[in-house]
Amino acid sequence: MKRALLIIATGVSLWIPSVTAQDAESEVRTLIVQRDRDIKAAIRAMENDPSQREVARSLINDRIDFEEMGRLALGRYYEDLSSKERSDFIETFGGIVRAQSLGDLSVYEAPVTIKAVTVTGEKASVSTTSRVREADLDVIYQLHRKDGVWWLYDIIIDDVGTVEGYSVSFQTFLRKRGFEAFMQSLRKRLASEEG
Repeated sequence: MKRALLIIATGVSLWIPSVTAQDAESEVRTLIVQRDRDIKAAIRAMENDPSQREVARSLINDRIDFEEMGRLALGRYYEDLSSKERSDFIETFGGIVRAQSLGDLSVYEAPVTIKAVTVTGEKASVSTTSRVREADLDVIYQLHRKDGVWWLYDIIIDDVGTVEGYSVSFQTFLRKRGFEAFMQSLRKRLASEEG
């Protein structure tokens, strides 16, 4: 009897992690699908009501973890910043990304096919294909779970990641000119994007 209970308990304990992983994969898939639907609806609404532009911008950006994206983009330089410098950087960087997010709407209007969802612990990757202007684009969404919520921290389009793109220019600038000049440049860029 004890042996039978032990076998059942072992079987259940082995089964629970796979159910949890399946639940996480389903949760991430649902997030990406719903986000895509909501963004497409907001962009269609913008055609008749320009005030919907901010709704679309929010839907595109509100699930992005700009702190994690910025930390990864700055690499080792991030650790050297004070909490105020980090906060200023994240706010300015997030503002730039938000301002640029409605630049090319065809990316958001394109049909999306999810090819794979992979969850490993607190990280997830969603591999998709989007058909934009008669060409297939491979788009990979990198997410992590923070405080029980899934957040995007990188979007990789045809092997070029958002983090990677910013990382090269940001780190080169920081190495050559320092943080103050870097922030002046970012603030100027944000003003230009918003103006």
